[in-house]
Amino acid sequence: MADFAAARLNMVESQVRPADVTDVRIHDAMRVLPRESFLPAERAYLAYADIEVAYAPGRTLLKPRDLAKLMQAVRPMPGERALAIAAPYAAALLEKLGLSVMTVEGGDLSQLPAGEFDVIVCEGAVGRAPAAWTAQLSENGRLGVVERDGPVGKACVYLRAKDGLGRREVFDSTPPVLDGFAAEHGFAFE
Repeated sequence: MADFAAARLNMVESQVRPADVTDVRIHDAMRVLPRESFLPAERAYLAYADIEVAYAPGRTLLKPRDLAKLMQAVRPMPGERALAIAAPYAAALLEKLGLSVMTVEGGDLSQLPAGEFDVIVCEGAVGRAPAAWTAQLSENGRLGVVERDGPVGKACVYLRAKDGLGRREVFDSTPPVLDGFAAEHGFAFE
């Protein structure tokens, strides 16, 4: 039988902390949240590996390091409203951090629940963050998502401000692109 408690501690100490994740709330949540419970039993042994792990067809959990860095970048605060898109482990982390969390897991991931959110996170990559997602950010709301159009993606944070929407790239990441969210390439004259 695997010692998942020791693996969780090792994940934080060897993958998360050395990746400049300094928010101890994230460390504490990741140390106690059973990541293996978000995976099928036959993949539970992969829960704490430094890889993306498939939990359902076309869906993966981000690498622990990448999710921790993305969480730190969106600065989740207790009492905020959050939306987790194809992100069951991220949803549990946000709840552990004191946020009120809604999830969108199946069906059309471009159709989100009504309302505005302070934090939106996605554990799969997209070609570009859909306008439907950024439209549901509250003022000062943050979207954390990996945009990928090629071998390496960029984890990005979008911020809704009074005067519009800002975007910044935070780090490189390589999760699989969610079905239906690949970058669209048009025809261009050279």
